[in-house]
Amino acid sequence: MPVTIATVSKIASLARISITEEDAVRIAPELENIMGWIEQLSEVDTAGVAPMTAVIPNHLRLRDDVVNADPLTGGGIRDAVLANAPQAEHGFFTVPKVIE
Repeated sequence: MPVTIATVSKIASLARISITEEDAVRIAPELENIMGWIEQLSEVDTAGVAPMTAVIPNHLRLRDDVVNADPLTGGGIRDAVLANAPQAEHGFFTVPKVIE
């Protein structure tokens, strides 16, 4: 697809970038080259290549989601935390409504 000056101006308008006519003339061949590289990439045979999200294999270290009742590690102190709240209801902080 040829990149014209009108195309460059339209892209600049969509990106909310102000460019001059001279800039559009200069940028058009550069975008044409980029589009050529993209076309080259579409010619590569990727059949049998598994998609990846990272270049190195990584695995998340997950732990079991359990309630910890030890107050030293942050569990089992809901009532003590809610005692500091200006308002609490049903075991949760109560905040004023901000959207009408």
